[in-house]
Amino acid sequence: MKALFIGRFQPFHKGHLKVIQDISKKYDEIIIGIGSSQYANTMENPFTAAEREEMIKKSLKEIGVKNYKIFFIPDIHNPSKWVDHVTSIIPSFDVVVSNNTFTLTLFSEKGFKVIKTPLYNKKMYSGKEIRKRMMNDEKWVDLVPTPVANIIKDIDGVKRLKNFIKKREKKVFKMFFLSVSLFY
Repeated sequence: MKALFIGRFQPFHKGHLKVIQDISKKYDEIIIGIGSSQYANTMENPFTAAEREEMIKKSLKEIGVKNYKIFFIPDIHNPSKWVDHVTSIIPSFDVVVSNNTFTLTLFSEKGFKVIKTPLYNKKMYSGKEIRKRMMNDEKWVDLVPTPVANIIKDIDGVKRLKNFIKKREKKVFKMFFLSVSLFY
């Protein structure tokens, strides 16, 4: 049996790793879909699809998980057609494994078997939380597998995120300055 597991993996963290580790024992093959694969270099999606793929591959290699394939799934921003879009990209599968209620609902409505994964300390193991910690110079390395931390360090991912903040602050300042200058 084949399981589909989709995520943005921004970045791939220990919660993702635990889910894949668990389902690798129950299914013959895991199809990992890197969602929103066309997005990169933003605060919400700082890492490229290739960087995320490398994070996943190196993390799974480290723990000995081999029964997987990775596919890039670009977002189409059309929920009613999204499942058809996903199934046109990836090979057939038997079950969708996710913790994302929206993903589960969309696949369930199309007749797919869905399984909600348990949460593994969702407050900490969250891409949003990890990115926030990176931007604020808070402890984040222990929330991701060692290969992911190494990749982020190699690509200077923390600096990349901090540059997004600087760009946003400059934009906000520029907008403020322009709005103030309109009154004078």
